[in-house]
Amino acid sequence: MKSIIFMGTPQFAAPILKSLIQNPEYKVEAVVTQPDRRTGRKHKMTMSPVKKVAVDNDIPVFQPEKLSGSQEMAQLIAFNADLIVTAAFGQFLPMKLINSVKIAAVNVHGSLLPKYRGGAPVQYAIMNGESETGITIIYMVKKMDAGKMLAQRKINIENTDDVGSMFEKLSIVGRNLLNDTLPKLIAGELTGVEQDETQVTFAPNIKPEEEQIDFSKSAKLVDAKVRALRPFPVGYVILNGVRTKLWSVTPLEQKTDLLPGQVVEKTKHELLIATGDKGVVRLDRVQPAGKPQMEITDYLNGSQEAFYEGEQVIKL
Repeated sequence: MKSIIFMGTPQFAAPILKSLIQNPEYKVEAVVTQPDRRTGRKHKMTMSPVKKVAVDNDIPVFQPEKLSGSQEMAQLIAFNADLIVTAAFGQFLPMKLINSVKIAAVNVHGSLLPKYRGGAPVQYAIMNGESETGITIIYMVKKMDAGKMLAQRKINIENTDDVGSMFEKLSIVGRNLLNDTLPKLIAGELTGVEQDETQVTFAPNIKPEEEQIDFSKSAKLVDAKVRALRPFPVGYVILNGVRTKLWSVTPLEQKTDLLPGQVVEKTKHELLIATGDKGVVRLDRVQPAGKPQMEITDYLNGSQEAFYEGEQVIKL
């Protein structure tokens, strides 16, 4: 039985941890996750999905705000574990901790490395209109997501997928790929393949100022960014002067000579907006500031605006 320290935070990592706990070949000695955070309108203190799995299985939990130099790190090193497995943990691991394990420290990363190193690989893959993404299991090194690749598995991105659905799919792919990879790693059958540094791209965490949907882009990329930011944090536009979240849009086949952000057509049930490639996007579900999410029909029925054809209603 090999001992494991597991490090992860969101729902993506929870099935991976469950699988390790259920495998009689491994013993999860400790779980490291981000500190509890206040969430929701009531700001209720909430544990991470990974912590919930650990608590339900009576596994010690460590939650340092910053791992480097912490008392918790010294305790983790003292476990003298065989393996560290990370999956969307959210912090850098000090080399002292990585080097403390007997076999290896590995990361379950949500992209087809060397593409999309960083904290938001799934978001960027969708946002950029990629047709596929996947999971790469790598050795952990000092440089972010730059370790040798031990295994990789692809999965399609459908044109209906958003970050929520892709994380659910990738979590299962990551769980299964890790289950297939760890025995080979432990047996010494894997040495890893170097990443091609000429093919590296990055996916840093999405900043608040990057959440605005740019209608000067193509219709397909407008839709892609809406899905890349759903269900959190949800992208927005300034629609008739009001910050309005876009929960769902549909890129249409039709073309227009109108400028990006102008009204192409408005009916009782539809609002069509021009995009940067002479394309057209239909707004389906919106959420004006201070109001609940609503279908476009309800929005138009309650709006005081007339929405004339050719009117610039979305600020670029």
